[in-house]
Amino acid sequence: MTWNIQPDRPVYLQLIEQLELALVIGEYPPGTRMPAVRELAAQAGVNPNTMQRALQELESRSLVLTQRTAGRTVTQDAGMLAQLRGKMAQTQVNDFWESMKKLGLSAQEIVELIRRQAEEE
Repeated sequence: MTWNIQPDRPVYLQLIEQLELALVIGEYPPGTRMPAVRELAAQAGVNPNTMQRALQELESRSLVLTQRTAGRTVTQDAGMLAQLRGKMAQTQVNDFWESMKKLGLSAQEIVELIRRQAEEE
């Protein structure tokens, strides 16, 4: 996993967002064991306590489950992951839409830009 930690926002929030993305795209597939806290912290270049805090938040959202003998595993609830994916996508669309409106583009111009981009893909 590639980590991108910026100095302008709380680190643990960035860790949560990046871990959620990793879960949604299947970098850590449903039901699989997550790497240990220290391993993830070393990869991200953060304090293990900060990584622990991020993982505890994912646990409180039931995205990651802790089993004393097996460590942390990714939820097997595909519906929950799909819902998170949809929420993340909607946030991206909202941010994009607002940015385009700030540029002075109309709804029709924005839709046309998206259509052209999709055709190029």
